[in-house]
Amino acid sequence: MSVPTSPSDLYRHSLRLLLDKDIAGWIGLWAEDGVMEFPFAPEGRPGRLEGREAIAAYMRPYPDHIDLHDFPDLLIHRTTDPETIVVEMRGVGRLVETDKPFEMTYIAVVAVRDGRITSYRDYWNPLAVLEPGTDFTGSSR
Repeated sequence: MSVPTSPSDLYRHSLRLLLDKDIAGWIGLWAEDGVMEFPFAPEGRPGRLEGREAIAAYMRPYPDHIDLHDFPDLLIHRTTDPETIVVEMRGVGRLVETDKPFEMTYIAVVAVRDGRITSYRDYWNPLAVLEPGTDFTGSSR
């Protein structure tokens, strides 16, 4: 399957990869110099990841901690910049460590250039990371 290049299609494809727990495939959608930001990150959590390798190191252990099942309520808004979208969605699944339900509402601003994600600002709820089993930063995976 070829990788889509429009921002909306690329984003939908990225969600499918996350649900399939294909983190390597998800990382492959990123530009080498891509930047991922978490404007509401609490103290002790990264606020900015620069470069595909830093993003990969952060995301590799994700499936060991959060088992995503679906992204219901997905809304993708086009902007005046054809390479930038604003996404509203909910992620649902379970926390692997505790087997408790996981639910997070997200708003993201995503920029794509030449079919690769170059910027991803993830506005998620920082209170959710207080739940046991959500800290996957620094994992050795």
